[in-house]
Amino acid sequence: MHQGRMFLHEAQDHIEFRERALRQAEVICERRGVRLTKLRKRILEILWDKNCPVGAYEVLDILKKERQGAAPPTVYRVLDFLVEQGLVHRIERLNAFLGCRRPDEPHTAQFLICKSCGAVAEMHDSAVDSAVRSGAEAAGFEIGAATVELEGLCPRCRAED
Repeated sequence: MHQGRMFLHEAQDHIEFRERALRQAEVICERRGVRLTKLRKRILEILWDKNCPVGAYEVLDILKKERQGAAPPTVYRVLDFLVEQGLVHRIERLNAFLGCRRPDEPHTAQFLICKSCGAVAEMHDSAVDSAVRSGAEAAGFEIGAATVELEGLCPRCRAED
């Protein structure tokens, strides 16, 4: 495992990250003057409990067991809110969502996605972030959100080959 890159199946500090992420979410929302409602917090908890990318309908299935009347539009609105606040990343390639490990730091979301087992690592490489931002700036483009998704084989799957 390289510094700044951890495949989720390697995460031993998951409970600590989950609790810290939920506390950070409350602080971030309060500071921005937005509400982290019970439903928003619950969906964030679901994403962190899974510790892997989760699709909206999987979130919905969990909510339906807990709340009568849970519906797709509600889940999508909450997920959009969580993405807008930087608390969650959307991984386009997987059409799934994942809790952000650095919600208080503006950054380009960078993901390593294993095409064999589906494991995901959020990578933090300042050179990649800098290259994306300077390239956009040189083109006169203002970035609203940026995600870099790289597909390949994780260390576990490479070792099995």
